[in-house]
Amino acid sequence: MRFLLFLGVGVGILGLLYRSQNKAYQAECALKGIPAEECELIDKVISDFAGANYWWIGLVLVLFTISNISRAIKWNMLIHPLGYRPRFINSLLAILIGYFANLGLPRLGEVVRAGMLSRYERIGAEKVMGTIVVDRVIDVISIFIVTALALVLEYDTMMQFFAENTGLSEKTGMLRTFFMVATPLGLFLLVLGWVFRQRLMQTGLYKKVRNVILGFVEGLRTVGRLEKPWLFILHSINIWLMYYLMTYVCFFAFAPTAELSPIAALAVFTFGSWGIVVPSPGGMGTYHYLVQTALSMYGINGEDSFSFANIAFFSIQLGCNVVLGILALLLMPRINQNYEPAEPDTVPAAA
Repeated sequence: MRFLLFLGVGVGILGLLYRSQNKAYQAECALKGIPAEECELIDKVISDFAGANYWWIGLVLVLFTISNISRAIKWNMLIHPLGYRPRFINSLLAILIGYFANLGLPRLGEVVRAGMLSRYERIGAEKVMGTIVVDRVIDVISIFIVTALALVLEYDTMMQFFAENTGLSEKTGMLRTFFMVATPLGLFLLVLGWVFRQRLMQTGLYKKVRNVILGFVEGLRTVGRLEKPWLFILHSINIWLMYYLMTYVCFFAFAPTAELSPIAALAVFTFGSWGIVVPSPGGMGTYHYLVQTALSMYGINGEDSFSFANIAFFSIQLGCNVVLGILALLLMPRINQNYEPAEPDTVPAAA
């Protein structure tokens, strides 16, 4: 049910975007004397896909793989203080499978990723989830740093754009209303939980949640016991550098964006990253909307920005997450057929 809800949100936003852009595209065609039946945006998107430079899109796949190599190394560094030494290949494949699962249900990937590594490395799922929480916290910090950097470097461009498009602020009204309702409701539930805490502590659900929280805490403590903290930071930077380069490289795959600057790529990457954070499958719809918004700051018209958003989105989500995710699903059971993980606090032989 939740999958259908999130999918519906993503498809709905994408549909509204297509409808508005198609209308604008046909209006432009009318000015040029082109009949409406010969001027459908979907035909343009298909044509733009066919005309894209797939060498650059192939490089996106390479950059995506490099980022996940760094993520797997960084993840293993978080797990080592727990006394376990998982194989690099298992951590990498678990990450790829997790990204694939996120396309089905947002945030499911973290659970699947933990479950896969727990199964093949025989590490408690709660402990693994604790390290994933740390990994995601660092990602949250990273996206705020990237956003701040984009704002500093493109402050004038962004402020001028928002000043010329004040209608955008009106669209945040529903979000503010949601938080105004959700905040007091959340506080009320917290107070209710505190009042009835003694009864809640006797339930089986409470004990399960408590064990999960303790596992998370143990995972969080691994940050203070890292063997090589500077290497950990270096891999964290490399992950987001590769993410940024994936957007910049995509610029060269599509003629209307090929001349945009690296700074413009940073702004588009930042907007797109927040689009992926929103819980729809892979950021469908929200990614398109925010990437189009960012590209419009640099004079890219609506139909071209819509085409670019689709080229970037489907190159990453289908070319990277689906292809590599399915490959990882096929490989992981095979390479672990005769694998016996080492006992905690011992170092396994190289695989």
